[in-house]
Amino acid sequence: MSSLLLLAELAAIAIVFAGLPLAYLWTRSDYHFFQKLNWVLVFMTFDLIVFGAFTRLTDSGLGCPDWPGCYGTSNPWHAIGEIQLAEATMPTGPVTVIKAWIEMIHRYLAMTVGALILIQVVVSWGKLKSLGKWPLLGSLGLLVLVCIQGAFGAWTVTLKLQPIIVTIHLMLALVLLACLTAYAQKKWEEKSSTVHYFQAKPLSAKLLLLAAIVLSMQIFLGAWVSTNYAVLACPDFPTCMGTFAPEMAWQEGFTLWRQLGLNAQGESISPVALQTIHWAHRLFAVIAVFVLGFLGISAFQLNDPALCGMGRIAKLLLGLLILQALTGISNVVFQWPLLAALMHTGGSAALVFCLVRLTQWSSWSAPIHIKMVKSL
Repeated sequence: MSSLLLLAELAAIAIVFAGLPLAYLWTRSDYHFFQKLNWVLVFMTFDLIVFGAFTRLTDSGLGCPDWPGCYGTSNPWHAIGEIQLAEATMPTGPVTVIKAWIEMIHRYLAMTVGALILIQVVVSWGKLKSLGKWPLLGSLGLLVLVCIQGAFGAWTVTLKLQPIIVTIHLMLALVLLACLTAYAQKKWEEKSSTVHYFQAKPLSAKLLLLAAIVLSMQIFLGAWVSTNYAVLACPDFPTCMGTFAPEMAWQEGFTLWRQLGLNAQGESISPVALQTIHWAHRLFAVIAVFVLGFLGISAFQLNDPALCGMGRIAKLLLGLLILQALTGISNVVFQWPLLAALMHTGGSAALVFCLVRLTQWSSWSAPIHIKMVKSL
């Protein structure tokens, strides 16, 4: 019975949190409600990713060591005795009052996104006759994805921040952001106003696919650095331990299934393995900057009135690349400041957003112009 009460209380909290953006939507009359809801979901998911990074960076991932509640309750107020006892026993440990609140707010935001996707499913069901089946099927797919994401959120806690689980949790959040963005940019309620952008100079879909693969690999490497706490394994820049060819331990560093802070044999992971993880992310960043920079310049050079909006996204993408480079370097030079680390994660999510937005101006028949590579 207590479990049912806990779930009921959490559901009520999710409804209240979801009601805030819904109330905002009713005050806006410039778009259809369904279209507004879809973009609000993109915004909320981006916020969730950034706050998830804040939760991880403040070591609050185990602020409530059970799931989905906090010591079996819906909020830290109801568990204040257990939290204070744990904090008194280990003042610098994973459980404190502040960390418990950070962790639970993260869960509330995740539940809010889930509740809004449920509303999206209901709205698309109500529009089945006017819009057809595809909006409903897409929304149901998003609901399945957010449920899988929630499962990995639970395993993050129950498996005590196991690096591969936390990394997949972040990657799935970015996949959810990408899918929500792709869904939102479809003008479901404007069938008759479809514009064929591809009649003049489309962006190469092949280049976009390459950029998406490279960005995914780089984000995974960055997540692997963060979840293994290897940000300061190379404390200098641009070298690592004073050299451009530091000692490497690839097998130990990239054994995926292991506990936090341990290697595959259950022993403490070596500093060499941590610097391998860090150095791999730093080296691959060069490839990522080149490919994404090439994409941004290619998109910016397609200056055609029929492709209105692409130039703004291209500028944003190039600006984000500069931001990512600066925040990545500052994480090392200034010893992992919280603001820079948050901006680095937010920048990665924003790059995913830009790549998806560019797909509406892309075509598989558009070539990758080698001359643009030379001019770069």
